[in-house]
This record gives sequence, C-alpha cells and structure tokens, in this order.
Amino acid sequence: MESDASGGESVPFWNDAMLAEAAVLINEDFRREMRRFAELVAPQASRLDSRFRSRLRARQLDSKQIKALSEVTSGAAAEIVVRGAPVEVFFEQVEYNGRRLAKLNLLPAEVMRLLAIHDTLLGTVLDAGKDSQPPVWVRSQLRVATAMSLNKAFAQVREAEAQAFYDLFRAELEAQGLAPLLRQFLVNLTRVSQAQAGRLVLFEPGTGVCIAQAEVGAEGDEPAAVTKLPAAMLRKLGRTRYILRGTPGTRAILDRRMAGKFRSFWSKPVMHKGQLAGVIQLGFSTERSWLPREVQLLDAAVDQCLLAAEKVRLMEDLATREDQVRQLSERIWQVEEEERRRISRELHDEAGQSMLFIRLQLEMLEAACGEGEIPDRLREIRDVTEKTIVEIRRVIAALSPAVLEQLGLSAALRQLTSRFRRLHPARIRLHISPKINRLPRQHEVMMYRLVQECYNNIAKHSSASAVNISLTSSDNYLELRVEDDGVGFQVEEAFEKRHSFGLPGMRERVALLGGRFVVASAPNQGTKITIQLPLERDLERETQGGAGGRLPMETKRKKPRRLSAQAPARGSKDTRNGKDSHSFNG
Repeated sequence: MESDASGGESVPFWNDAMLAEAAVLINEDFRREMRRFAELVAPQASRLDSRFRSRLRARQLDSKQIKALSEVTSGAAAEIVVRGAPVEVFFEQVEYNGRRLAKLNLLPAEVMRLLAIHDTLLGTVLDAGKDSQPPVWVRSQLRVATAMSLNKAFAQVREAEAQAFYDLFRAELEAQGLAPLLRQFLVNLTRVSQAQAGRLVLFEPGTGVCIAQAEVGAEGDEPAAVTKLPAAMLRKLGRTRYILRGTPGTRAILDRRMAGKFRSFWSKPVMHKGQLAGVIQLGFSTERSWLPREVQLLDAAVDQCLLAAEKVRLMEDLATREDQVRQLSERIWQVEEEERRRISRELHDEAGQSMLFIRLQLEMLEAACGEGEIPDRLREIRDVTEKTIVEIRRVIAALSPAVLEQLGLSAALRQLTSRFRRLHPARIRLHISPKINRLPRQHEVMMYRLVQECYNNIAKHSSASAVNISLTSSDNYLELRVEDDGVGFQVEEAFEKRHSFGLPGMRERVALLGGRFVVASAPNQGTKITIQLPLERDLERETQGGAGGRLPMETKRKKPRRLSAQAPARGSKDTRNGKDSHSFNG
C-alpha cells in the first residue's frame, strides 16, 4: 500500500507482477456483473469525477492530462455501460486516451497510481451501500483489463515513435540527393503526426535565402517557390507555433494553399547554432493542438533532418569536387597525349628529316672523297647519324605509335612486345583475345600506356626471366593481367614512397575510366597486376576539337559503370598466398 499525499487515503500500486496476471477474458458473467456495477456507480459518477479531478489538480497535472485520466476510470466505464453500450467501447476509449497520456509524458506506472486514487474514492462510495456491492472480482478484473489496454496503448505510441525514427534513418541512407531526402523526411513527419499536408523549407542561416524545399499533401497548383524571406517573416517563423485558420498567425504559413484549406497548423523552426535555418509546417483538417511528446518527437526529428541534410550537402559538394578533380585529371591526361603527338610530329617532321638530310649529305661526301682518312671519318659520322635516326624513330614510336592509330591496340601491343624482346632477355608470353577489335580511343591509348609502363617497370626493377601478359574482353569490361617472376616488392611501401609515380600513376589512369586496379606482390615472389576497365559499347567515337570546342579524345558517354568484383575495397590489403594485394576501384 502507498500513502496518497493529497488526501491521506491508502492507494494500491499495481506492479508488473500483478499486471502479469491479466490473462482474463471478458465473458458473459463479466458483462452481466458490469451492468450491475454500472447501475450502482453511475448515479455517483459525476460526483466521483469531480472529486478525482480535484485530487489531480492538487498534484499539479494540467487540463489535458486530467481530462484523459478521467476518461479511463471505473466511473467512466460505468457511465458507458449504463447507457447500454458494450464494455468493449470503454476499452477502446481507454486505448485512445492511453495514447494521449503517453504523448502527455505520463508513464504507465504513474497512470495506474493516479487511477488508484479514483478506485479509493469509489471504494468509499460502495462501502456506504454494503448490501448492494458488486462482486470484488468485477472491480479487480476491470482494473486489470484497463491496465492491459493502457499498456497496449503506450506500446503502440512507443512503437510508432521507434518506427518514425527508423523511417527517418532509412530515408537518410537511401536518399540520392538533398531534395529526395527532404521530401521523404516530410512524408514521414506528416504520417507520424497524422497531418494531411506539410511544407519544409531550408534557409541559408542568417540570410533567409532558400536553399532547398519540399512539400507533400497539398493539392492544386504548384506552390510559389520560396527564394528569400524578409526579416519580418523570419521573426515569425523563428518560434514554435500552433496556428488556427482565420487567426493572424496564418500569415506565417508559407504555402497559401495550405493556409486556406486546413483548420490548424504546426510551425516548427529549424535552428542551427542559434540561427534560423529552416521551418517545417504541417496542416491538419481538424483543430489538433500538439501534445508534449509530439513536440519532443518533432524536435528530435528536426535535429536529425538538419544533420542529414548537412551530411547530404557535404557529400554532394564532395562528389562535385571529386568529379572536378577527375575531369581535370582526364584533361591533363588528354593534354599529355596531345603533347606526345605534337612532339612526335615535330621530331618526325623537323629533327627526323634533318637527320636524314645529314646522312644523305654524308653519303655524298663519302663517295666524292674516295679512299683515305677523310672518308673513314665521314663513315663514322654517318654511322652515328644512322644510330641517331633509329633512336629518334624509337622515341617517336614511344611517344605516339602510328600503329596504334592505324591498326589498333592488338597490333600496337605486339609491336611494343617485339621491341621489348629485342632489348631484354626475359621470355615474354603475350596473349590477346581474338574478341578484341577496335575499341574506343580512350581505352586503346590507356591500355597501351599501361602495358608500356609495365614493361618499363619490369626492365628497371623486376630482373624477371619470364613475363606473362594477357588481354581479354567481355561485353562489360576489358581485362589486362601482367605477371612476372621477378624480385617482387612490398606493395604498401611502394605506394607510400614519395616521388614515385609508376604504380600510383597507373592507378590514377585506371581511375579516370572508372576501372579496377589490383597489385599483388611480395619480396622474391614476383608480381601480378590485374586491371579491369569498364566498356561502354555505345560510346561515340571521339571528335577532334580545338581549344574552344570539345576536348580531343573526349567521348560523349555516360559515367563509366563501376565494376563489382570479389576483391578488397579501394586501398584495402589482402595477404592471401603470402603476397600483399592492394585493390583500388576507380
């Protein structure tokens, strides 16, 4: 038993153990005895309710809490049953008011304590008529059934709140941009608040300049877009308000369609570091004022919305900057290729032709001088000139191989491999899939440069005796595999080494086309490089443009599809087979 501070009566407290005994059916015996109970209590119900409300006011409860509590008492049940309604109508009323009590921040245990006050008052009334008292089990069963209905109502409210935050979190994860995120947040808020329409507007803090907005539920013409609000309107929107239609407060409703259609409105400011950063306005078809728990839920939802919106904006800014960096890198690569072709042309047209002229003049002087020391010296000079011509041709071919332009990637790689065989003793095995025909120019040039860099690395660092190179393709991607039996290296250290641009440069080239770059190596265990580039078969061939037109080698294409593969994520490390394996996805 517990002492009632307001009046001194003994008040029973219904604990969890007693509530666990609530497996009671509302059968015919209960209904019959409830009718008898109602006939006894109904004449005293009004006086009981008045005394009960007085006790609640003494406990500093507000009018909404008092009204909801008075609707779930035994006296309220008696008034319903005596009118001829089934007792189930009372329990429906209990569930409705139980949800209101939950939103009024009264816990179930506190509600049962307060209802015990009414039961004590009721017991006093019934004790006065001892000859006509209902069975004790009727009151006990009514209390337990009421507690069950209240607990069910509280659980529904908490479940709805948890679902609301789950939906907000899911919207944050699934949104593809700021506008879809705001709309989904608003959809969730209108549903959990039981509103019929809503408007969400975000401002640049302190300026009133709109940066994003969303609206749901308002039919008719499109609302006027909010661009910038005057200072007077910002002051109106800067506080939480409950607004009724027809009152001066409706001038603060941003969507004039909502202002003329709905009976009541909630206006909730979105604050960021003490400054107004937006507003959420909800419209209701009835005069629906909010309850404390709803305000708390709305506050938490607004805070989450603001954080999610800021996160999405940062991600969009980051994506934009990454795209700008990628475009810049691609442009640098294109300029590099243009410069290679320019230098190649100048070497061919200027230095190459000059060297050929010098060789021809030397041959003519050698023939004119006959025998002797001078012809021998001229012959030595001619030999050096011929070697220089060969070296110039090699440089020209390395800078911009004509065979790549004329015959395609397969022929260019065979020529590159043939040159490598002449200069290095390693055994080279080159396999090119017969499916590979002419590819988009970007892919051909990129793959040629990657193989060229692999050969350079093998020649400088590998000391390999055998090299296997495989180039295959499918409908979706082009794959290059390069494997050698050289000295190997620590992959992580190679990528972290400063002023080293071989492997990092290859990785960045692959990233330009949205490809995948994997390096596996270990000391004395050789090296294996796997490169995959996505293929878009419907790419337009590049158009040659001037400085003011489309970039040379640029293709009008969709963003390359990123390859999905069973491999470590970008920059991740795998140590299977005793080798460090680093995978980078572009």
